[in-house]
Amino acid sequence: MAEPSLTDIYNFLPIDAHWATAGQPTVEQFAAIQASGYEVIINLAMPDSPRAVPSEAELVGAYGIAYIAIPVVWEAPTPADFTAFCTAMTANQAKKRFVHCIANMRVSAFTFLYRVLALGVPVEEAHQTLLQIWEPNPVWRQFIDEQLATYLRLNNTTDAAQ
Repeated sequence: MAEPSLTDIYNFLPIDAHWATAGQPTVEQFAAIQASGYEVIINLAMPDSPRAVPSEAELVGAYGIAYIAIPVVWEAPTPADFTAFCTAMTANQAKKRFVHCIANMRVSAFTFLYRVLALGVPVEEAHQTLLQIWEPNPVWRQFIDEQLATYLRLNNTTDAAQ
């Protein structure tokens, strides 16, 4: 049997040389993640998701990879979830990061927002990457729109404020 590769992971999508996103890796696929030099895994899936790996934190730790769990409820993402994601991404920006959930849908939405709001990537460019995974459903479209609106509101300076 061939060794697992990153491209075998469901919805694997590299963002750049130091950041990739994907759906849930299998137990065997974590070896490919480690072999590819990833230093941090950020998991946005709920631990009770049907395809979740129950011992993922221990498995990843055994490979010498840091593990951060930010469980995001599929039907109800929150600003606090996104803030935790941003904190984890920023704190580990000098490291090679592998970010996953079950299908790379939560992750692709958070990745879109992080790229636009924290990294200054043009919306259209980040949106094209998001669309490689999915077109967000109404819950996630609303969440994305609210985060963008909040950011614009907080960062909008007007002459009246001076």
